[in-house]
Amino acid sequence: MTNSWMLIFALVVSYGGSTLIGPKLIPYLQKLKFGQSIREEGPKSHYVKAGTPTMGGIIFLVGLLLAMILVRTFDSVAMFMLFSIFGFGLLGFLDDYIKVVLKRNLGLRAWQKLAGQFLIGSILAVWAGHLFGTALVIPFVKTTFDLGLLYYPFVVLVAIATTNAVNLTDGVDGLAGSVSTLVIGFFGMVAVSQQSVSLLVVAIGLIGGLGGFLKYNRYPAKVFMGDMGSLALGGAVAGFAFATGMSLMIPIVGGIYFAETLSVIIQVISFKTTGKRVFKMSPLHHHYELSGWSETKIVGTFYIVTLALVIAGYFIAV
Repeated sequence: MTNSWMLIFALVVSYGGSTLIGPKLIPYLQKLKFGQSIREEGPKSHYVKAGTPTMGGIIFLVGLLLAMILVRTFDSVAMFMLFSIFGFGLLGFLDDYIKVVLKRNLGLRAWQKLAGQFLIGSILAVWAGHLFGTALVIPFVKTTFDLGLLYYPFVVLVAIATTNAVNLTDGVDGLAGSVSTLVIGFFGMVAVSQQSVSLLVVAIGLIGGLGGFLKYNRYPAKVFMGDMGSLALGGAVAGFAFATGMSLMIPIVGGIYFAETLSVIIQVISFKTTGKRVFKMSPLHHHYELSGWSETKIVGTFYIVTLALVIAGYFIAV
């Protein structure tokens, strides 16, 4: 099988697999009562979503796995990516399990989640340094800079920041999945320029899986990806960044992730220091909801912004 046909096959398998598993999985999650609890301090319009099945990230992760198994892509690069995706995905699964089964709405305690992210990030740092080296691509100037030993704490920091940022972005129907599809597409294009077939297969597998998942996650969502899905996507973005040396591109192509996180930081600092809120609610997508924007308008706008950032990012970095 030529590389072109292999990639087409991977896309068809991942999309088809995730599309087919959705109607089987969603009723099963409902039967198990794996319904999402809605935070009381969140937008009141979200109350009607209470009970919508969560842990739907399984849908696109199964699509990815099917594609990789059938095209037999399991070299060292692919295994690195799978560890990053499923390692953080497992952490998210534990968080979801505590929320929906143990009925503790906040899930894992903050220190528990951070400890898990630190552990996974540390393993990734050592693995990435050994597999890809410790140099980073510098945006705009298109040159590299070797961080040396500083690379390892840098990778841990990026892994934690990225997974949390994607997690914060998952707040309205279809948002995290749509934005992440484009960001992963960027890294897929970088993989083409670097002639990394393994990275491209993973990117194609995730894009196809997310395409099938979004059939059920777009407004009005029949299933949520849960922390299992959002942390897995964060792990994917971070993994691609480390594998391509493009970690410094995450704030650019993932500008929406960055804005969502920054809105939370600004809100917390402002409220603690002045007692006033800068935004009607954070993360940023909730501010626009309370400003009268529909969920579809928010997703569409953030999607277009990300598309522009991804296109600009490609010319900046490659």
